[in-house]
Amino acid sequence: MAKTQTRFVCRSCGAMQPRWMGKCPDCGAWDALDEYRVEAGAAKDAQRGAAAATLAVDDAPQAAPLHAIDETGPGGGVLTRLATGIGELDRVLGGGSPTPADGDQPAAVRGLVPGSTVLIGGDPGIGKSTLMLQAAHHWAKRGVRVLYVTSEESAQQLRLRAKRLVGERDKLDELYVLADTNLARITEQARRVQPAVIVIDSIQMIYKGDLPAAPGSVTQLRACCLELVYHAKLSGCAVVFVGHVTKEGRLAGPRLLEHMVDTVLYFEGDRYHSHRIIRAIKNRFGSTLEVGIFEMGDAGLREVTGGAGLLAAEYKPMSGSVVCPVLQGSRCLLVEIQALTATGFLGSVKRKTSGIDANRLAMLIAVLETRGGLRLADQDVFTSSVGGMKVVEPAADLAVALAIAGAHYNRRVDPGVCVVGEIGLGGEVRHVQQAEQRMREAARLGFTRIIAPRSHAKPPKGCELVPVQTLGQAIQLLA
Repeated sequence: MAKTQTRFVCRSCGAMQPRWMGKCPDCGAWDALDEYRVEAGAAKDAQRGAAAATLAVDDAPQAAPLHAIDETGPGGGVLTRLATGIGELDRVLGGGSPTPADGDQPAAVRGLVPGSTVLIGGDPGIGKSTLMLQAAHHWAKRGVRVLYVTSEESAQQLRLRAKRLVGERDKLDELYVLADTNLARITEQARRVQPAVIVIDSIQMIYKGDLPAAPGSVTQLRACCLELVYHAKLSGCAVVFVGHVTKEGRLAGPRLLEHMVDTVLYFEGDRYHSHRIIRAIKNRFGSTLEVGIFEMGDAGLREVTGGAGLLAAEYKPMSGSVVCPVLQGSRCLLVEIQALTATGFLGSVKRKTSGIDANRLAMLIAVLETRGGLRLADQDVFTSSVGGMKVVEPAADLAVALAIAGAHYNRRVDPGVCVVGEIGLGGEVRHVQQAEQRMREAARLGFTRIIAPRSHAKPPKGCELVPVQTLGQAIQLLA
């Protein structure tokens, strides 16, 4: 029996260390090293095997100029994306514009890239399996062969869920279901079925029988994911992994899974509310700025194409509540930002936030105290973005600051007013990008006034721009 060596892999950065340490020397994370066992001669054998194969095979891959490489897939056809049929998911996966040119309906320009690997994670019960089953149904309905591997449910349970979500109105001969957890049997079925897309739900339950480790361990996750990635690259089949999320909000297992795949998607939202948001944190074939918005119902996930109105649909002018037009990729979303201040204890006040960067919040509180004249040293400050949307761009600074000031003074902005602008350390309100698009979307949703820095962009008809240069001027506009 081959000797094994013990290594330790950091679940935060994926670095491998020869011995266990309390703190990862690469990323500084505490108690993040997990044990990982490898055969002593595995690396050398792999290197010798690769070298022998290179010398023995005459048709080994050869280097070629970039312009001489054609865009054909493994079957010789043109490499086109596999559209899921779910517009919000296709938007996040990336690709060309979905708008037809010259009135012609274009081919599938958004969706999965053949031969790519996608990892999608989210909290339990958030709707990951529902989304993948609906996407598999759309693929099969369009004639794309899909192999859905369910490792946590039986085939009968999956059929009952599919009957509830998509019904039995379509007889899909291209949707294959496999209830198994053994990697060897899964790859054998993939070889026989030859699907264009493989969905693994979930990767934590898949195991290799020749590895002395439990399913879900670092050793099993690394080996199983790596073999499926190799299968995707060699066969041209796209593979979608469904992953669990830990209580810290990270994908279960080490970060090396994120390094191995092409695209990483996060499914966000509260399982007890209907709104869901999917975003990409890594995408080799598209932008990571796009977001997709869904609503969970009895019949599964429903796309919310007019998501701009959803996030601020229940907005009512009140102290500590401000609406801000936020850019997410190519779309503009109107997000309601709320704040609350309460009497705390000097020296041990609380600064809690949900959906807003905590470091940015601390900076804005300091600017409000120094430049805006607010006394917040003995005040607990709580901020939140309604609807589960994470607001990271600096253009929301002015909205967050006015929400805090309004909650502190018990004042509010007038009805029909939205706020946008970046705040500097000197209290100045700076210009934001794509101001015209923000104003146009705000006007479309019924906002008549926009508090923003002075801009060359003209507001649309029926909408007035209220220019402000300093934070103090903006606070004076609170009613």
